[in-house]
Amino acid sequence: MNYEILKNHRSGYVGYLSANFDQVYQYHISMDEYDVTPLYDLKGLAKKYGVSRICVKDESYRFHLNAFKGLGVSYAASQIEGIHTFVTCTDGNHGKAVSWYASKTNQKAIIFMPQGSEKRRVEAIEAYGAKVIVTTINYDDTVRYAYDYAVKNNAILLQDTAFDNYTIIPTNIVLGYSTLIHEALNQMREKPTHVFLKAGVGSLAGGITWYLQHYYDHLPVIGIIEASSCGCIYESVKQSRYIKIGGHPQTIMAGLNCGEANPITLPILKAYASYFIKCDDDITLKGMYRAQNPIDDDPYFSSGESGAVGLGFVETLLENNDQTIKFDQNSKILVINTEGVL
Repeated sequence: MNYEILKNHRSGYVGYLSANFDQVYQYHISMDEYDVTPLYDLKGLAKKYGVSRICVKDESYRFHLNAFKGLGVSYAASQIEGIHTFVTCTDGNHGKAVSWYASKTNQKAIIFMPQGSEKRRVEAIEAYGAKVIVTTINYDDTVRYAYDYAVKNNAILLQDTAFDNYTIIPTNIVLGYSTLIHEALNQMREKPTHVFLKAGVGSLAGGITWYLQHYYDHLPVIGIIEASSCGCIYESVKQSRYIKIGGHPQTIMAGLNCGEANPITLPILKAYASYFIKCDDDITLKGMYRAQNPIDDDPYFSSGESGAVGLGFVETLLENNDQTIKFDQNSKILVINTEGVL
């Protein structure tokens, strides 16, 4: 099982995001659909590998959307006045969340998807009444296409990555994810020693990292995980410049198949993350297997291709006794299951 680990030499953060986490949380708990998603304490797995805790925050229950994306979309969209047509690009989960929010607020949604998007993901979005258009170009070029389409058609782009003169909505999406980590820390009832976050463009990872640095003087070890074929954040940090991964990268982790990092969150990750990690698909398959085949009395849960890579990576390190990222009997590890099996 192949992976690469890059130790980060943290840089000072140049930039600023607001820290209105309480406002975000108050908005979410006001929603009829809101409920706290489960956190599983995998005691059997932790005992097997001699660590204190392995905890999985299960976002497959979020707003009945099978993924975490509704948190960022709902908060960002709630800050936009009026009735609109929302436009976005997606590999699946983000577009479903936009379609869900548009449907529940009697608005319209047009969703662009990159070449190679699976029929099951298209249909999951269409189920909420959105118009879905699959392009003949890759994810990042489809994002730009959606941006141009929104400008030309007087629509609202609801995208989780920023451009020149387009920062307010993606910033609010990033901040919207703070509710997830707020819940998880309350459920753990103690500070994790290690937090592993997966990244496509890096908005979820950046939002959670921003929250953690706000509340902890001494951060936990933070590992940022990408698919090996499209590790734009990993390569940007390694090469100390903004790297774009072009072409048509192949990975079963569709939600991570992004070749250009969100410029809002990349500086945050460079400033505060401990490690950057690239994983091949077999790592996430291992995590999916463990979710469906728990040890001892650990719970079974649904974990999709993009959701399971954190758990798969942690177990791979522990199984191989790889101490590049050090664990011991006091390690309290938190991973996020960002999606269930579709």
